[in-house]
Amino acid sequence: MQSWFWIRGKQIKEEEINYAFLLILSFACGVMVVIQGGLNSKLGVLLNNPLLATTVAFTISTCLTMVAVGLSVKRFPSVQELREIPTYLWFTGAIFSFIAVTLFYYLIPKLGISTAISFGLFGQILFSMLVAHFGWFGLPAESIELK
Repeated sequence: MQSWFWIRGKQIKEEEINYAFLLILSFACGVMVVIQGGLNSKLGVLLNNPLLATTVAFTISTCLTMVAVGLSVKRFPSVQELREIPTYLWFTGAIFSFIAVTLFYYLIPKLGISTAISFGLFGQILFSMLVAHFGWFGLPAESIELK
């Protein structure tokens, strides 16, 4: 059954509200990338090494993630389910995350946060269009179009 809401005299579907909320969350993620990049690159400068800042960030992130997992996961995967996961998926995302985060902590103090994040965002937009267009990584295909 379709749920409807009335906002300012206009009838709106529930999934449109959910989609708008997801867009707002996505925007917030972008804001948080800038905040954490700025703060942690400054930490890297003060520690004289962006790798130390990455270590601190990932250590704290790991602890927070473990708490969130403990509070939210209802059922852990079975050993059989874990064996079915392709080996490369266990480490490749983490490798790219490590490289990207560490590079941002290195680049932000040298280029400035606006330039570093803008070029990083341009890379994300361009590559995400290619990934979506061709459906790489098992993701749903979306044709490239003006949105």
